[in-house]
Amino acid sequence: MTFSTYLLNKLSSVRRNAIDNFKKKPADVQKKQLKTLLPHLANVLYGQERNILPNDSYENFIKKIPVVTYDNLKPYIERMRKEEPNILWDKPVKWFAKSSGTTADVSKYIPVPKECLWKCHYQGARDVISIYLNNHPESRLFSGKTLTLGGSHALDTLSGTTIRTGDLSAILIQNTPFYAAAYRAPETKTALIPDFEKKVAEICRETADKNITSFAGVPSWNMVLLKSLLDYTGKQNICEVWPNMELFIHGGVAFSPYREQYKKLIPSEKMNYMETYNASEGFFALQDNPDDEAMLLMLDYGVFYEFLDMKDLNNPEKTIPLEEVKCDTNYAVIISSNSGLWRYMIGDTVRFTSLYPHKIIITGRTKHYINVFGEEVIIDNAQQALDEACKKTGASVTDFTVAPIYMDEKAQGAHQWIIEFGQKPNDWDLFGTVLDETLQNINSDYRAKRAPGSSLKQAKITAAPQGTFYQWMKERGKLGGQNKIPRLANDRKYADQLLEIIDRNND
Repeated sequence: MTFSTYLLNKLSSVRRNAIDNFKKKPADVQKKQLKTLLPHLANVLYGQERNILPNDSYENFIKKIPVVTYDNLKPYIERMRKEEPNILWDKPVKWFAKSSGTTADVSKYIPVPKECLWKCHYQGARDVISIYLNNHPESRLFSGKTLTLGGSHALDTLSGTTIRTGDLSAILIQNTPFYAAAYRAPETKTALIPDFEKKVAEICRETADKNITSFAGVPSWNMVLLKSLLDYTGKQNICEVWPNMELFIHGGVAFSPYREQYKKLIPSEKMNYMETYNASEGFFALQDNPDDEAMLLMLDYGVFYEFLDMKDLNNPEKTIPLEEVKCDTNYAVIISSNSGLWRYMIGDTVRFTSLYPHKIIITGRTKHYINVFGEEVIIDNAQQALDEACKKTGASVTDFTVAPIYMDEKAQGAHQWIIEFGQKPNDWDLFGTVLDETLQNINSDYRAKRAPGSSLKQAKITAAPQGTFYQWMKERGKLGGQNKIPRLANDRKYADQLLEIIDRNND
């Protein structure tokens, strides 16, 4: 154990006691979060328009403040970007996280006040380190540096303001305190290069001879970085470049499609993986037990949570607080927080795997599912089926997306899976069969639609050549940062664009 690990473990013991407290008393901690937030809401235009009082009860709060999406808040956010004060938050807001994620092509601008930056995002980062070191007391994490593959930021263009916008990761890098920056790579100017491919090339040059012990970010883009590093160094695996590598802190997309590829890239028994849920809107959860894939919902970061059963998505009056959630129900997440977002539906869906402590698995997006034929397939279903098919056929997947094949007078409908394989299946027929049967076993609606004479036939598997999804994202201007591949869609927009690239490359 290094002295840094020993010291941080000692300093973190008080914080871990606080985490143990909210595990036992989640409702009390959440009520305190709302009580702390309401005076801020009462001070700003958004709250005053709705007659919010600093001491309003939860019942009054939900009567006065509607559940909203970004489109509802966009006029207020645009006024904030023009530096109008006290619109959604009663302190200065100089940073906005530019986010499109897997949703619309049009960017969203999420406020990141100083209070959210420090009490939510950075507190989450501190807790990640604290919990990791507690789980791995012999760690030598601080004998080297953490590599962060961030996005970029720029001056906002609205009315010549000094407001800055950028990918959340770039905002976090730019504002990293000096004592943490000493343990981070690459240099800030490198991390903020806007051109993703130039950034990756420069990171390889800058860090190939450094002692990198951990890295953090989205699995797909870090995979690009690691493969580029091997090309740059001529080494066979990452252990030959960074022999003390021990941790990947990942989030943004499901890790399971990439797990086997990372094991090949980093063939080390001391390598650990830790998932986090750090969105543009806030840091929400982290994996506190390496033997449990579910993440602990962090309840004292200045975020008040509500949840809406996806079956009631069109009835937002049916939202419930944390104390009323149940396990194994698919919920849309709604937050009120120190980011200045009030009863804001962030677009993610989660499922609780346990209560006391409250642990979640991200199941997908409120707008990313397939229900063209009444099958109601969500991302979590698709991921489970894909994992099982890979396990049974020795395959690994780099990226994938699924779209409907519409019914016509001559044929049933189907799903088309466009998959880029790291390792192709050893039996293509078995891969398709296992995928289909697993979906039927975990989703009764899909099973009903696959019944003889019903609307769906077995899925069509289309193998995409290596680099197809990367090329697609590049052509859309969405390389790096927190941009994500849309996994499921109710139309063929994304699928047809990918098939066009495949056809073009085959010509």
